[in-house]
Amino acid sequence: GLVIDGRTLEHVLHDSLQNIFLELTEKCRAVVCCQATPLQKSVLVRLVRSKLKAMTLAVGDGANDVSMIQVADTGVGISGQEGMQAVMASDFAISQFRHLRKLLLVHGHWCYTRLTNMVLYFFYKNVTYVNLLFWYQFFCGFSGTSMTDYWILILFNLLFTSLPPIIYGVLDKDVSAEILMELPQLYTASQ
Repeated sequence: GLVIDGRTLEHVLHDSLQNIFLELTEKCRAVVCCQATPLQKSVLVRLVRSKLKAMTLAVGDGANDVSMIQVADTGVGISGQEGMQAVMASDFAISQFRHLRKLLLVHGHWCYTRLTNMVLYFFYKNVTYVNLLFWYQFFCGFSGTSMTDYWILILFNLLFTSLPPIIYGVLDKDVSAEILMELPQLYTASQ
């Protein structure tokens, strides 16, 4: 890992040293910046996002972290003694830093699997309906007549786009939370 303070970070963020700093950070598993100004934090996140084309996660607990949280792809605010500004600007809020592991490994994995399965579900739902209309056109000689009334189309879409996603989103957990916490490698497999 690499630990860098605010004064050193100020020098590193100049154009002449950015590429060297980014090469160094690519070789590290973690980079921790301490005593940095809010502007330095947001510039650093923006730099990593644009130059390395990496997905960024910013975690903060106070008003000085708001700009960094807003620049990152995903922002996590920790509610605490420094106020609620970071929580209000973030995508996710947790009460303590120790909950970040469960948020990423468990809920992140479940969210990935649910979203990918829902995309496939909507794709196949629409393919089914369009396929039905396509084959009906052979039957009616490509006259352009509609096979179904509009209320049936509305009912079809309402029925198949409301209940299954809600049920699936609430009930689907492909792997238990305990296993996901024990095997962090499963998070990368879901990506």
